[in-house]
Parts: sequence; structure tokens; C-alpha cells
Amino acid sequence: MPDAPSMYRDQFTDWQSRLDHIVQTMRDMSLQTDPQAMVQSYIGRLRQLLQTDATISLSRRGLPAPQFRITRFTGWSDPPNPWKEPGRLPLFNGGILGKLIHANEPAILDDLHLASDDPARDFIGNHRSLMAIPLFDQGVSLNMVISLNRNAGAFSPERLPELVWMSNLFGKAANTLVLQQELQQAYSRIEREMNVVADIQRSLLASELPKIPGVDLAVHYQTSRQAGGDYYDFLPLPEGRWGILMADVSGHGTPAAVIMAIMHGIVHTYPGDPRPPGHLLTYVNHHLAARYTSNGTFVTAFYGIYDPQNRSLVYASAGHPAPRVRSRGRNYEITALNAVGNLPLGISVDVQYEEACHRFAPGDQVLFYTDGISEAHGPGGDLFGVERIDEVLSRADGHSADLVQSLLTAVNTFTGARPPDDDRTLIAAVLD
Repeated sequence: MPDAPSMYRDQFTDWQSRLDHIVQTMRDMSLQTDPQAMVQSYIGRLRQLLQTDATISLSRRGLPAPQFRITRFTGWSDPPNPWKEPGRLPLFNGGILGKLIHANEPAILDDLHLASDDPARDFIGNHRSLMAIPLFDQGVSLNMVISLNRNAGAFSPERLPELVWMSNLFGKAANTLVLQQELQQAYSRIEREMNVVADIQRSLLASELPKIPGVDLAVHYQTSRQAGGDYYDFLPLPEGRWGILMADVSGHGTPAAVIMAIMHGIVHTYPGDPRPPGHLLTYVNHHLAARYTSNGTFVTAFYGIYDPQNRSLVYASAGHPAPRVRSRGRNYEITALNAVGNLPLGISVDVQYEEACHRFAPGDQVLFYTDGISEAHGPGGDLFGVERIDEVLSRADGHSADLVQSLLTAVNTFTGARPPDDDRTLIAAVLD
């Protein structure tokens, strides 16, 4: 039987053979999505390249000298997954392998003889040649690959620099794949949690539209992420009146959704029925500013109380975009409900909110919205704007649902169907 060096020469007789083998190895590595399978495939290729009889992988991560763990061994029939089953990895102290991995250097031992009490004796056995390739992390050999051959003098020092280079590059690739998996798992956990938050948030919104005499209502609610900070509500009041509330928390995603949920709780714990509107906004503002928005978060809000008996809306505003009104009795003039207004909620504790009253006529149309509509960006960076909202409103002659759909279509066309950068909420009302 030829010795190991002659076997190596027989299989890889020139640089082209070695190159072909390495190229195929790299192709195999690039197809792997599981780090455990990737390492096993690489070790198999390395054993074929070096004509090794056994391979041992070591780790000293988190261990003092001269301790180490064996993370892989080609003689195991049921190999553990080092990343998922660290408790199955045997721990050793000292011996030839402990000395090699803590030395932080590559090594070749041509005529290996172990002491009778060496802890690695059961793994190394009667092998006579050993090649140690350190895998560096932060400048330290935290891992090492040990190749073994039963023949003495089996490993060529001329190949050692190339193998150290190639193995360390592979080690980085394997670590990257591990991090990619961990990142994907973390993302999946966050995705599940975000979906739960979104479900909770949507449960706080009005589950169905109220039946207000003489008012045709439609609502659209769309978040830019799973959860968002837009909020609308309909509050039943004595004598057939209805509170109509729309709010928009600054920011996006889960932080905005949390403040939105807090605001919902404050609104629904208001003592007595929530009127007049200015008192409710003052109450909500005080609690938000005193406890929850010290980090710079704020909330714009518009709250009005509609009385269907005289078609009046008494309202207050906290920095929210003014609803647009198309008045049939004034030759379809479009105006804004902006007679009063003050700072957004949560900025200053002592803000007081005043009220104004608007009376509607039969056929009037009202559009409440958040700035995710008016500030939707077009491809050139310009904003949809209030003028385009009014343009859609000026052409609306049907039901409230038709008005909502027409506006959403206009926004979608303007933005080139890009996903929204901000939450978008609409309440449309057409009065009989």
C-alpha cells in the first residue's frame, strides 16, 4: 500500500486538479443553507484533499487554558450539532490538543506519540501524523481543525499556508451562515410579535360603523407596517349624539401603536361622557404629557361631537389636519374645519383646547383624514397635498364609500402604487 504522500500525488497530480477540487468545494459551500451541513460537507472535501483518516474540530470559546471542547469528530455515529446542542460536546483539560489550540499557531506533527493519560487518546488513537489548522476570531484561535493520518510524515508543510488561508475563509463563511440563521429566527420572532401587536391594535378600533341618523359613513384604515399609530373612534353619547375622534401618533410601528393603545385607554376612562370636545382633549393631553410622551412623542387629534337633530358638529383640534367640507348649499364650496386649534397632545401639560361649531346642510360631504394621505410622496418627492384632496372631493357625488375609494385611487396613482410610508386613515361622511 502506498504511503499517504504518494496517494496525494496520485490523486492531485497538478495545479489544475487541485483547482478543480477547490472550485467544486466552493460551489458546494455556496449551495448550503444549513451551517451544520455546510461544515460536514467541507470536512468531507478537506479529508479527500488531504487524504486524512480522521478529523477532529476543537473549540476553546469561553474556556480558560488548557481546556477545550471537541465539537466534531468523524468517528462519531451520532454527531451533535455544536450550535444547537452545546451540552453534548465533551470537555477536556490539557493534553496535546489543549496545547495546540491554546498555542494560536498552525502545526504539523510527523511522528505522533501520545502520553498514556492524554485526554484525547480515544480520539487520536494510533494515528501517527497530525495537522493543526487554527481558525481565528478576534485574533485568537478559538477553533481548530485537526487532520489525522495513520502514516508518519503524511502532511506536506508546503500546503499548510494555503490550507490555513482556505480554512479560515471557510470558517468566516460558516459563522456568517450561523448569524444569518440567527437573524432570520430573530426576525421571525419579531414578525410574530408585531402581528400580535397589530391584532391587539386593530381590536381597539371601532368594530363597526355607528348608525347615525342622516349620515352615510365609510372608513379606511391602513398602516405602513404591521402596527401603526393612527386611531379613530366613534363614541355614543346621550341624546343621540356621537363623538367622532381621529388621532395620529408621531412615528411609526410598535412605539406609535403603544401610544395609540394608551390614548385609547385614556379616552375610554374619561369620567362621565366625553363632552365638550375641548375638555376631552385637555384631559387626554394632561395624562399623555405627564406620563407617556416625555421622549418627544406627540399626538395630533381632532374630536367633534355631532348632533343629528340639527346637523351640528362642535369640535376641537390638537394640531391635526383640518377635515375638509364640501358644502352643497354654497355652490359646492370646499372649506376646512379650522376655526380653532392648538398644540398636539403630549407636548405640554397645561394646554387648554377651545371649541368651535359648524352646521351642515343636506348633501354636505365631510372628509376626516390623517397626514399619511396629504403627505403621501410622489416619485419626484412632492406631496399629494390638500389641493389634490379637494380636487377629489369636488368631483364626489356618490356615497361615502365612493368618496373613500376615489381618494385612495388618486393617492395610489400619484405615488405610483408605492407602499405607504405612513399610516393612512380616512373617515368620509355624506349627510342626507
